[in-house]
Amino acid sequence: MRRRAAEYRRPVRRRFSYWIWALFGLFSIAGLVLLVVHHNQHEDRVEQPVLERNTGLDQVAHESLNFTEEILSARSFSRQLAEQMTLAKAYVIIAKEHNNLHLAWELSSKIRNCQLLLSKAAMRGEPVTLEEAEPIIKSLSYLIFRAEDAHYDIATTIMTMKSHIQALEERANAATVQSTVFGQLAAEALPKSLHCLNVKLTADWLRKPSLQELADEKRNSPRLMDNNLYHFCIFSDNVLATSVIVNSTVSNADHPKQLVFHIVTNGINYGTMQAWFLSNDFKGSTIEVQNVEEFSWFNASYAPIVKQLLNADSRAYYIGGYQDNIAPKLRSPKYQSLLNHLRFYIPEIYPQLEKVVFLDDDVVVQKDLTPLFSLDLHGNVNGAVETCLEAFHRYYKYLNFSNTIISSKFDPQACGWAFGMNVFDLIAWKKANVTARYHYWQEQNADGTLWRVGTLPPGLLTFYGLTEPLDRRWHVLGLGYDLNIDNRLIESAAVVHFNGFMKPWLKLAIERYKPLWERYVNQSHPYLQDCVTS
Repeated sequence: MRRRAAEYRRPVRRRFSYWIWALFGLFSIAGLVLLVVHHNQHEDRVEQPVLERNTGLDQVAHESLNFTEEILSARSFSRQLAEQMTLAKAYVIIAKEHNNLHLAWELSSKIRNCQLLLSKAAMRGEPVTLEEAEPIIKSLSYLIFRAEDAHYDIATTIMTMKSHIQALEERANAATVQSTVFGQLAAEALPKSLHCLNVKLTADWLRKPSLQELADEKRNSPRLMDNNLYHFCIFSDNVLATSVIVNSTVSNADHPKQLVFHIVTNGINYGTMQAWFLSNDFKGSTIEVQNVEEFSWFNASYAPIVKQLLNADSRAYYIGGYQDNIAPKLRSPKYQSLLNHLRFYIPEIYPQLEKVVFLDDDVVVQKDLTPLFSLDLHGNVNGAVETCLEAFHRYYKYLNFSNTIISSKFDPQACGWAFGMNVFDLIAWKKANVTARYHYWQEQNADGTLWRVGTLPPGLLTFYGLTEPLDRRWHVLGLGYDLNIDNRLIESAAVVHFNGFMKPWLKLAIERYKPLWERYVNQSHPYLQDCVTS
């Protein structure tokens, strides 16, 4: 009878072990990846300044091990420890549920040892060795065997684990949302030094009539309409970012005196922009500053976006709180800025120009951009770098294909492209009546059902079939969120784009990329020096 009972208990134990491993196997790897990613992100955000103070040798040692790859490797001791730790955590919960507090305490103690070892391995940048891992693996295996031998009820155990997993997922989701909200708030905040600069420049504009006279004099320059020159347009309310674009473009141009920059800003920052660009020389290039509020044609009767932004419900949507299940980034006030939508009205703003290059205010130019003006767009309106190397940059990720208006006209697998560095053929634009196409799609999306917010989704619709793919090296994106862009790709790029929350003028900028932007900031300007020190 004892023999039969023992034989009967073994398959029960095996079945129990099988169910536990099956259940937690589904979650362990995903959980580990999330933990490692969180660790890496935290390390990049918090410890980067410390690394900069250390020697180069310390940095090389720290970067010698990719801990994400290490913990996912089937042959590594880190992977074995992590999997045992995940299972042990499950048994801690089970043991507590069955009031086996001593076993729970023993498991918790070994889990802490395991966490400490993994943490040391990550910090020193070297794999866990057999000598380090063996005693912990053996002791954890023994405790897990004891937990399995306790013959806890399988159905109850599975239900308990599911409820705990669900609770952990809810906490993780809440933390992710909160982190995104904080990032969004930080990205929207104007740094004190930049605010200080704006105040000083506005004061100059108001108290120096000579600046306003000079602006009036330059407003009628024939160079502004000369199609033999190279024309760039920038729509921004950030004077320092705009200055970096102009400075980086002229610094890398073979013939900077042939460049013309058309800047449009809002009424609040108009004096600031004028004072800055009239008081500084940019290698003989021509610079025009305009106020969007003086565009009388840009009104609700002509532009659907103006009508929609004047609507109370739309304003509440864009600038409301972070409630509901709408992503915080979609609540950004930048989507309410008319400057953000001017890119669809370039021929109306510059009716006599034939070709322009549009630049977003969070880019840095690293190469001469004048060859863009001689590119053959093959009759297309928009020259842009495609972004469909990954699946999430295809049309179906930006647009609502459950709506027949979208699904009947567009390919969901069509390749997306980047706004931020675009060459526009304005003759082809007028011939294709592109602005009217944009108006049509904005009117169709008055209720927000075709896409949420932003300028890229309507851009994908408006320029569908009218976009010429450019060489990827013309425009490299992701410096405002991606920590792992290949240095060779950055070095070869004509334009690098800090799209994302981590703008280079903010403290939360990615330190690795920030020098690319800072090298074009006029650090010797007395106003900048005063604002930084004060």
